[in-house]
Amino acid sequence: MRQIRLSRSPGERRVALLNDGALIAYRCERPARPDGVGDILRGRITAAMPALAGAFVALPPPWGDGETGFLPESECEGRKLPPEGTILTLRVTRAGQGGKGPRLSARTPQSPGGLALIARGPDAALRWATTHPEARIVTDDPAEAARLRAALGHARVLLQPEAFDSELEEEVARLAEPVWELAGGGRLIISPLPALTAVDVDSGGADPREVNARAIAEFARQLRLRDLAGPILLDLAGLSVKQRAALEPELRSACGPDGLTQLLGLGPLGLFELRRARIHPPLHEVLADRALAESLALLRQAMRESAASPSRRLALEAPPRVILALNALPEALAEFTARAGHPLTLRPAASPAITDA
Repeated sequence: MRQIRLSRSPGERRVALLNDGALIAYRCERPARPDGVGDILRGRITAAMPALAGAFVALPPPWGDGETGFLPESECEGRKLPPEGTILTLRVTRAGQGGKGPRLSARTPQSPGGLALIARGPDAALRWATTHPEARIVTDDPAEAARLRAALGHARVLLQPEAFDSELEEEVARLAEPVWELAGGGRLIISPLPALTAVDVDSGGADPREVNARAIAEFARQLRLRDLAGPILLDLAGLSVKQRAALEPELRSACGPDGLTQLLGLGPLGLFELRRARIHPPLHEVLADRALAESLALLRQAMRESAASPSRRLALEAPPRVILALNALPEALAEFTARAGHPLTLRPAASPAITDA
C-alpha cells in the first residue's frame, strides 16, 4: 500500500512517498521558494532565438526581477513563435536548474492582461495524491493537514505528531551524501556534474556479479529519490563488456516504472548510457546552499524543542554564515514565530546550539 508522508518545519516541507513501507520518492521543498513547475503565468517574449528554436520570455514577479524563461517553438500554437513583445499565458513545464531558467509552454488557455502570476502549480504531496489516488497522506502539521483536507477530503489526510519516524529520517539524511552503501556489500558512488551524472558501482572486494545485481535496482531507485536528470552514465563493477551487456534487460526493467528514464544502451567504453527527463530541480541542487540547509535543520530542531516546552523562549546560536542564511529567508523565521508564539533569538557562535533566550 502506498502512503504519502509530509513533515513540515519552518521554511521547509519534506515529502516522502512509500510503498509497503519502502521509500520510493522524495522531495525537499522550500515553500517560500517553490520550483514553479505547473505555475500558470503571463510573460512577455523578449528575444527570439532561431538558433535555439525558441525564445526568451520575461517572467512576472514573484519569479524575480529580470528573470527569464525559455519557450520552445514546439510549445507554441502551430509551432510558430509570436513576435517579440507579445504577452502570452504560459505554463511552467520544467523548473529552472543548472543555472538555466524555467522551460515554458504556451499550450494552455490564453487570457488577456499584463505580466502576472495567475496560479501556482501543485506541490509534491498534491501531485502524488493525484497520481496515487489510493494513497493516504500523513502529516505532522495542522496547517498542512487543513490545506490537504480542503483539496482531497478529510478522510484521506491523517494528522499525527511525527510524519517521519527515525528510520525514514535516517534514510532521507543519507540522500544528501554522494555514497550509498548497498545492503550485503558494495556501494554506489554518485557524482553529479554540470553536463551529466556519473554513477560508479564499487564492489568493495565482493563478488561483482552479486553486487551488480543489488546495484541495478538501487541505482534506479536513487535516480528517483534524488531526481537526477539529463545524461547519466552507469559504470558497473568488474565484468567484461559482454557480461555487462547481458545485464541490460535487468537494468531496463528496473528503470521502466519511472516513466522519465530512457536507457540508451551500452556505450563503447562499457558504460550504460541513460537519459532522464528534467522537470524538478535535483536534490543536490536544492541542498547546494549548505548554510541554508544547515540553518533549516537547526530551525527544525528548535521547533521540536519549542513544541516539547511551549513556555520556553529559545535562542539559536550558530556561525555567522548560518544566521545570514536564515535572515535571508525571513518567511522561515516568521513561521517559527507564528508556531512557537515568540520569535527565535539569533546569536553568533562558533558551534550551533539551541539555548534559552
